[in-house]
Order: sequence, then structure tokens, then C-alpha cells
Amino acid sequence: MLIEKVADHIINWLKDYATKANMNGFVVGVSGGIDSAVTSTLCAKTGLPTLCLEMPIHQHKNQITRARKHIEELQHNFANVSDLEVNLTPVFEQFKEGMPQHRETSSLDLALANSRARLRMTTLYYFAGLHKYLVAGTGNKVEDFGVGFYTKYGDGGVDLSPIADLMKSEVYELGQYLNIIEDIMDAPPTDGLFGDSRSDEDQLGASYDELEWAMKSLEEGKTLEDFEGRQQEVFKIYQRLNKANQHKMQPIPVCEIPVHLKK
Repeated sequence: MLIEKVADHIINWLKDYATKANMNGFVVGVSGGIDSAVTSTLCAKTGLPTLCLEMPIHQHKNQITRARKHIEELQHNFANVSDLEVNLTPVFEQFKEGMPQHRETSSLDLALANSRARLRMTTLYYFAGLHKYLVAGTGNKVEDFGVGFYTKYGDGGVDLSPIADLMKSEVYELGQYLNIIEDIMDAPPTDGLFGDSRSDEDQLGASYDELEWAMKSLEEGKTLEDFEGRQQEVFKIYQRLNKANQHKMQPIPVCEIPVHLKK
């Protein structure tokens, strides 16, 4: 990858899109992970106002520390970067109290985790509306178009996606070029939606390197029978997640009414 040219291309694309849309800048949810760190840095490099939002909900302390260190580094380097922390823990707790009580199950855990992401999306758009900013998405190609590892209308609810055509490994490569802090570069990727230390790999059952391999293998026309052992296991995981999450990746289905029924 021509890393410098890729970075310049994204920065110019962001600035051009915002200018043509007559918007003032960007708002980015900063989580302490590599994707949001790279995205916020690219937005900052446009020279347009960039608001970095921290939105903790029972967040693990390490995630908060990494996010804070990254934002401080950005503000040291870019005068156009501002920040704000909105503690959504009380909002989330009040939301839970307002819901009918259900028995503790994995479905309930996932529903609440997705609700966290949707509360954050609502918060991002609140500030986007206040300042006429665009919400910059932080999803990469494997998450957005491979395994669908994001929340529909949560972190998937954005105005534009600057790194969604980059594999996770390419995001790390870009992060190194952009001098993202070591704490973030070395941290295991996590969505931070469960209030504990589980990683993305814990949830997915495979590492991003493995999922990238499976994604490329499928694009090359490979099938399950071409592999054995761990490779076959990973290929199965990728196929299962890709199939299950197609509803996130495809356009919203519209029920088209036959013309003769409208007469």
C-alpha cells in the first residue's frame, strides 16, 4: 500500500465531501481503539473543525485512558481539534430501568450492548446537529463488509466512512504512519460494549488477520473443501457471520407496490 498517498487521498476526500455538502467539520466517537484513532487523526488533518467525543458507558478504565491520551496528542498537534466527554452511564441505566424486566440471557446482553452503541450514535448526531458537522464512521472493511461486526443504527449509523475500504491490517499500517500512540497500536481490538475486557477476537472466534485471510479467500472463489484444520474452522466462522449479517450490509429492503394496485 502506498501509505502516504492513501492518507492524502482520504484526507482530501473528507475535506472535499464536507465542503461540497456545505458542512463545517466532523465529529468522531473516540473509543481508545485503532479505528477511531486513525479516523479522528485523518479528520484533524483536513484542517476543518474536528470534535472528538468520549462517551463512556461503564467503560473499562484502560479504554478511557487510551482515548484520553490520544485526544491530548491530537490537540497538541492540531489547533482545530476540540473534545468533550459525555458520560452516558446514567442515561444507559435509566434506559434499562425503563425497559420491561427480562430474564438474563445472551440475547438480553446483546440487546443491551447494541443499545449502548445506539445511545452513542444519538449523542454524536446531537453534536453534529449543533455544529453542522458530519459524523465520521470508524468501521473498517472486515467489520463493515466482511463479518458485519457493528451495530445497525449504532456505530453503523454515520454520514461517511473514511476507512471502510481498508482491511484492519491496513488500518494499523496507516496508524503507524500517522504516529498513533503505542498504547492504542498495541491494545487488543475491542468494541467495549459489554463493560468488561473481552476482545473482538473473543466475540468473533477468530483474529482480524484470520478473517482478512478468509475474506480474501472467498473473493478468490475458494470453498470450505480447499482447507483443513484451523483454516477450515476460520473459513466456517467467516461464512457464518457474513451470511448472518447480510441484513446490515445490504440496502434497506423496500416493498415495491405493483403499479396496477395503485390505480
